[in-house]
Amino acid sequence: MGLFTLSEAQAELTQLLPVLDEIVRLRADAAELAAGPSSLGGLPEFKAAQARLDELLEMVQRTGAELKGFAPLLVDFPSERDGVPVLLCWLEGDRTLAWYHRADIGFAGRRPL
Repeated sequence: MGLFTLSEAQAELTQLLPVLDEIVRLRADAAELAAGPSSLGGLPEFKAAQARLDELLEMVQRTGAELKGFAPLLVDFPSERDGVPVLLCWLEGDRTLAWYHRADIGFAGRRPL
């Protein structure tokens, strides 16, 4: 996959938000189920949650976005600013794409767009 323009990454994120929201919800369910029987069920429900999580994570990666973290959920969209390779950075809880960092620096170098 190639680079995203800012508008392409924003459009892709808009499409992905329901998927990302489901990942966050299922991640919590799977953690509760892994701790032992709960009101959510037992081992069969845990396995089903894990299978669905795998499916959703694959959907994110098929877009060309890079899944960089699971808890918290972190998704980067490869891009370029002024000829410099950057990653447009979405962090769990964000509803829009508002941050970026240089590809060679990583999350610690996050800056507002």
